[in-house]
Amino acid sequence: MTQGAEPGSGFQWPEVLCAPVRELSDHSRLWVALSGGLDSTLLLHLAVHCHGGPGVVRAVHVNHQLQPNASEAEAFCRDLCSRLGVPLVVERVTVAGGDNPDNVGGLEEAARTERYSVFEALMQPRDLLLMAHHGDDQSETVLFRMLRGSGVRGLAGMPSRRDLGAGVLVRPLLGFGRLELERWARSAGLSWVDDPSNTDERFDRNFLRHQVLPRLRQRWPGLDRRLRHTAEACAESEALNRKLAELQWHTLGGERDRLPVSGLREMSLAEQKNLVRWWIRARGFHAPSIGDWRQVMQDLLFAGEDREPEFRSGGFSLRRFQGDLYLVPDREALPDSPVTLKPGLVRSWGEWSLRLEPAHTPKESLPPIRVSTRQGGERVRLRTGSPSRPLKKWLQEQGVPPWERARLPLVFAGSGSAEELIAIGDLWCSEQYSEGAHAARWRLVVRREFD
Repeated sequence: MTQGAEPGSGFQWPEVLCAPVRELSDHSRLWVALSGGLDSTLLLHLAVHCHGGPGVVRAVHVNHQLQPNASEAEAFCRDLCSRLGVPLVVERVTVAGGDNPDNVGGLEEAARTERYSVFEALMQPRDLLLMAHHGDDQSETVLFRMLRGSGVRGLAGMPSRRDLGAGVLVRPLLGFGRLELERWARSAGLSWVDDPSNTDERFDRNFLRHQVLPRLRQRWPGLDRRLRHTAEACAESEALNRKLAELQWHTLGGERDRLPVSGLREMSLAEQKNLVRWWIRARGFHAPSIGDWRQVMQDLLFAGEDREPEFRSGGFSLRRFQGDLYLVPDREALPDSPVTLKPGLVRSWGEWSLRLEPAHTPKESLPPIRVSTRQGGERVRLRTGSPSRPLKKWLQEQGVPPWERARLPLVFAGSGSAEELIAIGDLWCSEQYSEGAHAARWRLVVRREFD
């Protein structure tokens, strides 16, 4: 631990350092992500100084339980917040792969994922979370992403603010270098906990921090300024890319989960990539890094009409059907066998919910009601007295994509030879169980929950 006293009454925080912390957007709750290190400790003091008042500022500490001094860091954060009158939330997480010391790259990413999951779950509407990333961190990020082959979105570095769950993440210290922050922290007499992992050069960022960036800064003294300018230029380019994609989306008549293939075919490959990646991110998924976008778009847009091309990625897939490109989220598995639907109980079926509610005075007896998926050979009678017809053909006529047909809840009433199909998802319901439900006197309600 780096020792020091709390700021004395004679210490004055410089205005240049306070300004970005004081000039925050309107908010309900103000959080500080507190690791116990120099940067976050300084930021917590600044937040308390600028926004004062008991309980106004809150802190969250994520204990990854990976470092030998993890307990010491947690205890330090508890003590610091107690002295400052700051409510503290401590979350202990178990990082996947934490028992494998050789998996340093995966461990670093897994720890980050766990940390941000905690932050996201904590955020409520109009909450702000302050994080203590500074200019040196930004330089490391830009250089690291360049070495990984990132595009302009990655080279834009860390944004000064972005949405995080229901709240907003803010990085008010990006305009300062670490040496500046350390000088102010020492002048204020602050204490903090040094993270031993920060010197472990098996981690890529530490290798850049200790071996690469010092030599680059020695050769090019203005390196951090140049990298900052690169990040700003890439951020501007990315903003224009997003604007272009949004305009093209509306021009093509895009919908939430699908895009017309004909319009995409008229675009250049660069425009196709930009629009599809924007669409993926707008739906809340990570846009994958694909080595051969040309081949992916060729397969999705130009494969024969008798083909059903598909591209799978983390949490979703892109599929083509009847002239549209669909973005299809991965779904939870459906029940292995049919389920019984009884009055007063809500049944879940994947992304669907089903229930029976009384209409007028219900009959004393209700035929057995079961929910299932297509098994093949089902027939549907759309109106009483009309002939039945193959369900497969009816679904094709309705333009229901094949992957949706396989998940639709089919509701049957009766048993044995008297069993009859009474509902097909939310696409159709027998008049006996819909609207006024005059015949059965039970109304079937089927709802689909969208992402």
